[in-house]
Amino acid sequence: MALERLGSTLYEALKKIFRASIVDEAAVKELVRDVQRALLQADVNVQLVLHISKRIEERALKEQLPQGISRREHVIKVVYEELTRFLGEKPVPIKVEPRKKFTIMLVGIQGSGKTTAAVKLARYFQKRGFKPALICADTYRPGAYAQLEQLANRINVPLYGDVKAKDPVKIALEGIKQFNDKEVIIIDTAGRHKEEQELIKEMKMLERNIKPDEVMLVIDGTIGQQAMVQAKAFNEATPIGSIIVTKLDGSARGGGALSAVAATGAPIKFISTGEKVEDIEPFVPSRFVGRLLGMGDLETLLERVREAEIRVPEKKAKAILSGKFTLTDMYEQFEAMKGMGPFRKLLKMLPGMSYDIPEDALNMAEDRLEKWRVMIQSMTPEERDDPKKFNASRVRRVARGSGTSEKEVKELIKQYFLMRRMLKSLRRKKKLPFFGKKLPMDIT
Repeated sequence: MALERLGSTLYEALKKIFRASIVDEAAVKELVRDVQRALLQADVNVQLVLHISKRIEERALKEQLPQGISRREHVIKVVYEELTRFLGEKPVPIKVEPRKKFTIMLVGIQGSGKTTAAVKLARYFQKRGFKPALICADTYRPGAYAQLEQLANRINVPLYGDVKAKDPVKIALEGIKQFNDKEVIIIDTAGRHKEEQELIKEMKMLERNIKPDEVMLVIDGTIGQQAMVQAKAFNEATPIGSIIVTKLDGSARGGGALSAVAATGAPIKFISTGEKVEDIEPFVPSRFVGRLLGMGDLETLLERVREAEIRVPEKKAKAILSGKFTLTDMYEQFEAMKGMGPFRKLLKMLPGMSYDIPEDALNMAEDRLEKWRVMIQSMTPEERDDPKKFNASRVRRVARGSGTSEKEVKELIKQYFLMRRMLKSLRRKKKLPFFGKKLPMDIT
């Protein structure tokens, strides 16, 4: 069952409570059954599901209502709090400090996405001003170093490894010594299986010799309840400091990861939500459950905006507001939005928007944004600076060059002039505190 499907099922269950004329015992018990069904279909362990549902039912029916809160609001609050409690309640950040070395050792079974997760973590810390480095201590998988090298080069992060060496402990220690000036050192180890005793033994030896600040278990979000078995075996071999769940990009079953957290007592610190190196975020249980239940996640959305923000110099901002807004400026806004991630992911962070927008509408919006970007790329600098120069032949050339229709090119130009008029109007009315902000945009 896809994670999106779990979220939409829980969302529909809560909508029944919203719409119910009376929230009585029968309505609460129906909600509990819906929650049970959703979690079981998402492959959450049966005993854990029973525990969660029992807590929800007891609190919803027996707790005294807080002052000013209706029964309906209280029930929804209870569901939100219990699911959040199950995932760890409070986020547990990694304590990385500037100018101090922090070593992370990644462990996990083969195919869990460890190597990609290592690079994503490096990129995460890099974007926050830290100096990361990578070490390839996987001496078993052919091509492990080459894969890590390719990804590390993409984000300009140094990598240490030795394709001829057979001793992963020696490689790791040599790499740590070489990266003495780095702040976050991430060690990618060989993929293991709970029954591969030799590899488990090696993992213990690595942990004992390297003494990492944190051992992070990488769990594939698609493996279901098997995650609990794997997590227990790893935790018995090497105490797990934290968990990173990969492949939570809409096609994953999240239940197995939830079960793994409950089995080890280790917190999820990061989740990987896509294939790009940017698709990683700290795991904050309350935000995650809020998105899952359709309540949105404005904090993460604002963080994405800040990370991707293109700040406009004051001189340029004044020119734009006086009407000198070009298609180049418009293109920069498209690039900034692209840097924040897929449009549908951004919408999921808005309260009430997660599951109520038709899939067709989402696809149309994403498709239109991408087409506009390609169209502007196909224009000459002269055309971008002065769209008034467009005539039938220019429109035809851009349409051919971008693989779009002439009608679509005309729609883009029309949208551009609408935005320019709106900016000039706002300038006259003094309603736009623009400096350092993004341009408004309508893609509907």
